[in-house]
Formats: sequence, structure tokens, C-alpha cells
Amino acid sequence: MTANDDSAPRLRRLPGARVLTGGRVIYWWLEIVAVLTYYVVYSTVRNADAAHPGRAREHALELIGWQRTLGIYHEQAINHWALNIEPLVIGANYFYGSLHFVVTIGVAVFLFRKFPDDYPRWRNTLAIATAIALIGFRFWPLMPPRLLGHHYGFVDTLDKYPTFWSFNSGAMKKISNQFAAMPSVHCCWALWCASVLVPRVKSVWAKVLAALYPAMTVTVIVVTANHYFLDAVGGFLILGIGYVAARLVTRAGRPSRPTVDPALT
Repeated sequence: MTANDDSAPRLRRLPGARVLTGGRVIYWWLEIVAVLTYYVVYSTVRNADAAHPGRAREHALELIGWQRTLGIYHEQAINHWALNIEPLVIGANYFYGSLHFVVTIGVAVFLFRKFPDDYPRWRNTLAIATAIALIGFRFWPLMPPRLLGHHYGFVDTLDKYPTFWSFNSGAMKKISNQFAAMPSVHCCWALWCASVLVPRVKSVWAKVLAALYPAMTVTVIVVTANHYFLDAVGGFLILGIGYVAARLVTRAGRPSRPTVDPALT
């Protein structure tokens, strides 16, 4: 009797099961529980070590020096240029504060429903990359441009044009690590969304929009003075590491290795 024999007994499955190639089973409700648990742990670790303003400022000035050497230190000019276009700044604020979560969740749901065999590998990619980001937050705290203040020419757009929330609110200051800037998780997640969508959506306009999403995210994090360009590079880099690692460790969704009948050997 082979594993694919219809007469083979089937294990009883819980509601909401999706059977993958190779026989592994995933459940949408269990994925939700796992993601929420992971994010709570991630947020707790991320925000647990936030009291290093001196080191964070030193690292910011060091990074600015690197970018000047590379000829890519344009954050201050872009931030000031955007302030002349109020609808652009307000739109960037909402983009920064909302789409980071909304688009990523939407892409994950799309992948689970339409391409379940690919879902475990890409879920693990995002999980590993996000975990790697914690290493940067812990060992290399970085003060974002908005906290360097007017002395360096930056304006915090979330403070100047408040949206639903602001990093300068009392509650946000208490619960959020203000120096978790390198690498940019916004850019990591945006490239993850594009990598998932571009090969899988059918219409040309959808492919173009998905491909532009990481570029728009980089623009927004600079316009709002929340990150430097090298933060975006760091975010893209950890996604690549996460993808390679996920390919090595993920077995769900892959065909099972065929078993050889001993009678035929």
C-alpha cells in the first residue's frame, strides 16, 4: 500500500484544514494564533531595550557619514521638499502608519488561499527576517532622522501633521522603541509583499503596482524622516537572508520523497 493509495486510512483533521503537496496540513485559525503570538513576542523583545539615546545618536551620525561618503545622503533635502506639498506628507503619514500592516496581512491571506503550497516557505521567510531585525535593534540602536531635530534640518511629519497616531504621543513613547530603525522592517515587509505578488498576480497593472510598492515604501520612510536610505538596504538584506534560510528549513508544501518498494530492489 502506497502513501497515495485511496484505501489508506486518513487521519482525522480539524475544521479549516488545507492539505499541502506532500501531505502536510495547515489550518487558517492556527496560523492566526501563531502570527499573533509571534508578533506579541517580537514587539516585547523589540521594545524591551529602548533606553540608549546616546549610542543611537552616535550611530545616526556615523551612518550619515557613510551615506555622505557614498553620495546618497539626501534625506534632509527630500524631507524639506515634501513639506511644501501638504497632501503628499499627510498621505505618506497614513501610508507609513497603516499599509505596513494592511498590505502584508492581505498578501499573506492571498498566498494562503490561492497558493497554499508556497505559503509555509514565504511565512517562514518573513518570520526569520523579522527575527533577524531584532539583532540590529538590540546591538545597533539607531536614532531616526526625525529625532535628530531641527539642528540637522529634519521635521517629524507625524508630529507636524498628526494622523491617527504619532510617535510623539505619551503612550507611544512608553511602548515603542524609538531607536529600532536599522534595519527597516517596513522595507523588509514591502519587498516580501512584492516578491510574493509579482510572480503570482495575473494582470500587468497589478504586477507593476506590486513591484513599485517597495520603492514607494522607501520614499515614504524618507519623506516622513523615519529612516535613512541604508536602513532600507538593511531591510532588503535581511529578507534575502530570511528567504535562503526558509528554503533550507521548510518542508511543508514540497512533494514527499517517493518511497521505494523493497520488493522491487
